[in-house]
Amino acid sequence: MNNKKSISVILPNYNGKHLMEKFIPSTLEALALSQVEYEFIIIDDCSKDESVAFIEGNYPNFILLKNEINNGFSKTCNKGINHASKDLIFLLNSDVQLTPSYFENQFQYFSDINTFGVMGRIMNFDGKNIEDTARLPYYKGGKFKANKFYYTEGDSNTFTTYLSGANALIDREKILLLNGFDEIYSPFYFEDFDLGLRAWKMGWFCYYDHQSYCYHQVSSSTGKVNKGNSVKVIYNRNSFLLQSIHLEGTKRVLWFVQLLTLTLLGHLLKGEFWILKSLREFIAQKNKVAQSKFATQSLQRKLGSNYNLNHIIATIGKSIVNKNVKWL
Repeated sequence: MNNKKSISVILPNYNGKHLMEKFIPSTLEALALSQVEYEFIIIDDCSKDESVAFIEGNYPNFILLKNEINNGFSKTCNKGINHASKDLIFLLNSDVQLTPSYFENQFQYFSDINTFGVMGRIMNFDGKNIEDTARLPYYKGGKFKANKFYYTEGDSNTFTTYLSGANALIDREKILLLNGFDEIYSPFYFEDFDLGLRAWKMGWFCYYDHQSYCYHQVSSSTGKVNKGNSVKVIYNRNSFLLQSIHLEGTKRVLWFVQLLTLTLLGHLLKGEFWILKSLREFIAQKNKVAQSKFATQSLQRKLGSNYNLNHIIATIGKSIVNKNVKWL
């Protein structure tokens, strides 16, 4: 049975000519081996290098979209997602090299109408160390976390809390229903985590496939915008946003108390006063947080789903009982 679907590759780029030059051929090889219809969409986020000229000169059949100003990851990806026309969206970072058979084991997941998406194993270029796998969700105090990495060998039904934005194959209709990435997280960090949680809340499944793998070369893109502690400020602000948007009831209250006591004091005692800027910027997004929560709840009502974080933890936890689980 041929269960293959067409693919729209979405590749956001910022000053990544050297990376695209090196890694785009591996994606084209994997697409050719899969023998599916595809389109390749590059969204250039106002690069200052020769990225645009490189794509125009070497890949004229690609769809090249250009931002007039630097928008960051979520807005740039959303531009590509909204332009895509194929069955599946493949979110790809410019610093990822696919193996030739990368897609071959992933199409099977989409025979289930409840599948949101699937990601493959991400390896370091040494070929020995695994960088990213499935993620197990849990609470730590009032905080919802998903930094326990695991996989189950020989099992094609491994759930993950969310799909890495570096190599996620996603049902296009479903990601459009979610309106893509939540741009509250601009310019970067936690948007893929949030997307996965929203997908689960709709009753859709996020999978990890250990047989599919790719290699990741750490990019310096984020480092190029790191001036002082600016990246730390954004990272922590967005961490606060994620918790505030998705936690409910007593867990949300407990987390907020934890934020204003242990978290805040811990940073201040170490002389990390930049945390105050993270907190100020988080508080300034109060109205947008409410809008994000409302949008998710409205879509849940429309789809008849009552999934919450507790359900996600229970579903993924139950799925690994009596399985040969490997932990990183």
